[in-house]
Amino acid sequence: MAASRIIAHPPPHIHRQSPPSDAVNSLASFNLKFHPKRYRNLGIRASLRGHKENDLDDKARSVELRTSPDDAVSKDPFVLPRPLSSTHFSGSVSDGSRLRVAYQGVRGAYSESAAQKAYPNCEAVPCEQFDAAFESVERWIVDRAVLPIENSLGGSIHRNYDLLLRHRLHIVGEVKYAVHHCLMANHGVKLEDLKRVLSHQQALAQCENTLTKLGLVREAVDDTAGAAKHVAFHKLQDAGAVASSTAAIIYGLNILARDIQDDSDNVTRFLMLAREPIIPGTDRPFKTSIVFSLEEGPGILFKALAVFALRQINLNKIESRPLRKQPLRASDDNNNGCFDYLFYVDFEASMADQNAQNALRHLKEFATFLRVLGSYPVDTSMA
Repeated sequence: MAASRIIAHPPPHIHRQSPPSDAVNSLASFNLKFHPKRYRNLGIRASLRGHKENDLDDKARSVELRTSPDDAVSKDPFVLPRPLSSTHFSGSVSDGSRLRVAYQGVRGAYSESAAQKAYPNCEAVPCEQFDAAFESVERWIVDRAVLPIENSLGGSIHRNYDLLLRHRLHIVGEVKYAVHHCLMANHGVKLEDLKRVLSHQQALAQCENTLTKLGLVREAVDDTAGAAKHVAFHKLQDAGAVASSTAAIIYGLNILARDIQDDSDNVTRFLMLAREPIIPGTDRPFKTSIVFSLEEGPGILFKALAVFALRQINLNKIESRPLRKQPLRASDDNNNGCFDYLFYVDFEASMADQNAQNALRHLKEFATFLRVLGSYPVDTSMA
């Protein structure tokens, strides 16, 4: 590809917003092929072409999106369109009347519910992995992504912190979602019949006490709703799943126990991501997320955080991640290596606030790298 930034020109009936007008080097063309009498049976080919000067050999990399008419209208949960992946995008195309919002997982995932809370009446689009959700926004296949960043019991989702830096999306909002785990199985299967339980590793950890009392062997899978789908599809008689009540309805499972999490205060915070940032304001509580790196030296992290304390700016969160390209450097005694870090910080202020701007100008004096990930309204609603 000619450039690292992908700027697409989709027709207006696929996406609600238009791409920047300065797209020159990197273009993606979308060609709709309508089949007669079947509006739902359509295919999209997104061709990502690299245009180089004096290069007449225009090689295109393409990704196909296909939806069969039966998949689009079927009520059978096992023939629903497969989640988007980085190598093969598959999903239905809306008429542009609703936002298309990507989430990780399959139908019935908690992330799907969070996406619908963040954008009511949206068209929620499942993605196989977090990477695919980021890429689907960048490639104009969806309008937004809603992805988890931390859980009140399980802590941070480190993968998404790394992807925030790798991709050029902007945080435009947050949504907090209360998680209520249910133990479910196929109809006719009783609690005493279960020998094992499937779910995401964090969900299993959040229900550890309950599952231990039941004497169930825990098996980790990619996501909670995927576990429910697997149990239902294979008609397992000795296994259950830990997932949402919505997943039980979608995949036709019987709920054996509700709210089995060890702590009732189980909330996941999701980030709302878009291609363009929003304009920050001061009319309501705002939060700003940044990432930076620092030179090594005594008290350097203290100095970095002091720029906020000096201006009475409250920090919500600080997360450190090893610097991937150069994670180690020699220490003073030349015997042991020590880590270089990136620091992710959330603070309670809008970038429209002069105090926040002054704090970041001060931070830049000794930061080797600084990037604002987003300045966005705080979710003050009950999870």
